[in-house]
Amino acid sequence: MELARPTNLLSRIDLDELMKKDEPPLEFPDTLEGFEYGFNEKGQLRHVKTGEPFVFNYREDLHRWNQKRYEALGEIITKYVYGLLEKECHLKKVTLPVDATESEPKSFIFMSEDALTNTDKLLVLIHGSGVVRAGQWARRLIINEDLDSGTQIPYIKRATEEGYGVIVLNPNENYIEVEKTKAQVQLSSDSSDEPAEKRERKDKIQKETKKRRDFYEKYRNPQKEKETVQMYIRDNGSPEEHAIYVWDHFISQSAAENVFFVAHSYGGLAFVELMIQREAEVKNKVTAVALTDSVHNVWHQEAGKTIREWMRENCCNWVSSSEPLDTSVESMLPDCPRVSAGTERHELTSWKSFPSIFKFFSEAIEAKNSSGKPAPTRRSNRIKYEEF
Repeated sequence: MELARPTNLLSRIDLDELMKKDEPPLEFPDTLEGFEYGFNEKGQLRHVKTGEPFVFNYREDLHRWNQKRYEALGEIITKYVYGLLEKECHLKKVTLPVDATESEPKSFIFMSEDALTNTDKLLVLIHGSGVVRAGQWARRLIINEDLDSGTQIPYIKRATEEGYGVIVLNPNENYIEVEKTKAQVQLSSDSSDEPAEKRERKDKIQKETKKRRDFYEKYRNPQKEKETVQMYIRDNGSPEEHAIYVWDHFISQSAAENVFFVAHSYGGLAFVELMIQREAEVKNKVTAVALTDSVHNVWHQEAGKTIREWMRENCCNWVSSSEPLDTSVESMLPDCPRVSAGTERHELTSWKSFPSIFKFFSEAIEAKNSSGKPAPTRRSNRIKYEEF
């Protein structure tokens, strides 16, 4: 009797192991110089010898290796941008939590020297989800296009020129990864005096965050071969939690009469969650909010009527669209007005809408000063946009 043959041989092969079989070692440089790349005077990443842009398919038929090489470069880019925030933008790095012990996991944000003391204006920047960190809008743009389109540096420099204080959030830095054995020892000694209810609530938030971010974090550390566990940063275990923490400890304590937000993609959702949790404070302190292709949803997030009304008057969402910049775009949701960012590419919306957003903020201050009311009216501004 003839034995049955497997109908699908590939289903019985571990494809990931197959790809690893003839793969070169996952050992990559830890500096731009090591990669033989650098940024030219236009802020474009170029090979130092050939002058060519970054090549993803460095080795043909080795997609996994190429991906890990790309991610290794991406981690260097993240540190490079942190350096630019401090050296070029003159921001200072501030550790979170503010009362962190030496042994616990920590995160950080960046602030201008006058962020808390500037009595006039404060700009708060929130990027989207994924591998991006403080100072970035999109890693892909930094690597494949330039620093201006992919980082928040143009916003920071213009804000500084126009007399704003600046706070740059870091909402994706929610945990550190440590080897499993070391983490288990620390976790057991850290099981803490926190009330069970608070601990349970935090665990729930962190589990939801982990589920949502698994896809983005799959390749975050290209050298990771050891088994690790994630140790969450106290009170900063999710983008939403981070935004609330920075509000409570910094933004709400600032002297600025006018606070402005620019929030991209998931950053918009984090802002709406902040508003739900701190509605009265936000209304009292925030003058206007510019969203760029925000993924917030006022129904899903259960934003109340008073929040939706405030957003209609004080927010504007520059969305990806084929329409010219600032053209009004219809929305199915009863929240803020939507206008075109002048691009159909999601990751470019913050850069393309850059000049319009600062005009929007200036008009918001003018409207507030002329009316004596804390909230500008965005409906009148929408008509102006359509006339451009």
